Amino acid sequence: MFSQCHLLPHSRIPNTALSPTFRLRAMAPHTTPLELSRFAEVGNNVADAAGEVIRKYFRKNFDILQKHDLSPVTIADQSAEEAMVSIILDNFPSHAIYGEENGWRCKEKNADYVWVLDPIDGTKSFITGKPVFGTLIALLQNGTPILGIIDQPVLRERWIGITGKRTTLNGQEISTRTCADLSQAYLYTTSPHLFSGDAEEAFIRVRSKVKIPLYGCDCYAYALLSSGFVDLVVESGLKPYDFLALIPVIEGAGGVITDWKGDKLFWEASPLSIAASFNVVAAGDKQIHQEALDSLQWK
Repeated sequence: MFSQCHLLPHSRIPNTALSPTFRLRAMAPHTTPLELSRFAEVGNNVADAAGEVIRKYFRKNFDILQKHDLSPVTIADQSAEEAMVSIILDNFPSHAIYGEENGWRCKEKNADYVWVLDPIDGTKSFITGKPVFGTLIALLQNGTPILGIIDQPVLRERWIGITGKRTTLNGQEISTRTCADLSQAYLYTTSPHLFSGDAEEAFIRVRSKVKIPLYGCDCYAYALLSSGFVDLVVESGLKPYDFLALIPVIEGAGGVITDWKGDKLFWEASPLSIAASFNVVAAGDKQIHQEALDSLQWK
């Protein structure tokens, strides 16, 4: 047998009312289905706008700048974020925005709804011509992600997670896959060189137990996990704009995503908020998630 990790056929996706392993996030209070539909519509428009900008620069010559943390940034990152912000403000002027490139934007000091944007998650992949980067869009209501979008603008693949609904890829419902044991799991992380100290030792403990460790996908690895092609993603040092959009997508497909202690990922955006670093583990199968936590042994 090639692997003991299996994608659930569409007809066998567990009934959410009966299965404890496939539980959709409940609809956020005071958000109606009509409002969620409107938010998703605008989110799609935001992703479209970012994609138009990004495709113009992909595999073209442009200047690569260096941010204060030594990570690269390009005119594509900056222009895409401005295009995204413009659409959000046109539709929801009372909403706040927190973007990777320009931080907090809002007329007020706080807002019930905050859009968290990463125009190009995986800038190093983008500048080297590898189409496994993605645009990440999250909408938070009082700190809780109610909408998440992972968009790969070159391959034109779009994963959408909405509170109370199944995750979709280009309009088709998807599901994570089951996996019998950690020893059968396919693991992704962006790069083993991004771990250091205790985090590196924790990652090695997990890596030594999986079937196949793979590298280099940025947010695209989480999208593949949601579609049932990957079992586990383990990463260190992610910023809120790197993971908040992933939460509705993964949970809506039946997966689990937490920090390395198994706690819920939470970050509340405000003008004073610092984009702190988080250690993230995501799995398509609840049992594999727990086995990963046991191996990480994170205190």
